[in-house]
Amino acid sequence: MKPSKALITSEGYPAIAYSIGLFLFLAIATLLLSSVILAVPALISLLLVIFVIAFFRNPERTPPADEGLLVAPADGTVVYVGPAEQEHLGTCQKISIFMSVFNVHVNRAPCTAKVLERFYRPGRFLDVRHSKASSENEQLGLVLETGQGLRLVCVQIAGLIARRIHCYVDAGDSLNRGERYGMIRFGSRLDLFLPSEVTPLVAVGEITAAGETPLARLPQDADKER
Repeated sequence: MKPSKALITSEGYPAIAYSIGLFLFLAIATLLLSSVILAVPALISLLLVIFVIAFFRNPERTPPADEGLLVAPADGTVVYVGPAEQEHLGTCQKISIFMSVFNVHVNRAPCTAKVLERFYRPGRFLDVRHSKASSENEQLGLVLETGQGLRLVCVQIAGLIARRIHCYVDAGDSLNRGERYGMIRFGSRLDLFLPSEVTPLVAVGEITAAGETPLARLPQDADKER
């Protein structure tokens, strides 16, 4: 499935259709039967329609003009910034962003880069705020390489409620900074692994907007990471 620039992501169409159908059924039944009892679930189903539409919203984003800045790949709250181990990078730094059900769930490329590898790991569905989520939950990752040879890894992690990861790119594809590349349904987490020489610009507790919030600054003379 290709990324869409529509106001609502195409992944949300079935859920939106089901929720609207449920609301119409209950609303019509309420009117035909003049039932106060049915009015309550009809109202709840209307709220569900609003929630589902809001969840799958797909706003436009404008990356900062400074090309040396890595931008957030996800909307949400920063829950971890610090050292980590990652199989493709070794000792590195990690920035983790928690996406609640109220955040935009479209994921965007943190930098202009080529996709070197796409990998998938089956796993559990722990609450993504748990420290073990990065290693034990179902996840899909991309190994990226910038034009300066800097490698980083971007990992979409399914959570307690999220059970579907979407990724639109594969090895060999190229991404522009801020470009849509995937999404995760209903509450999730995104881990960005960076080489140790990259300096994070965010701290735990900060709120991010995918494609816009600067997360770190790229080294000016990055050597190739192998």
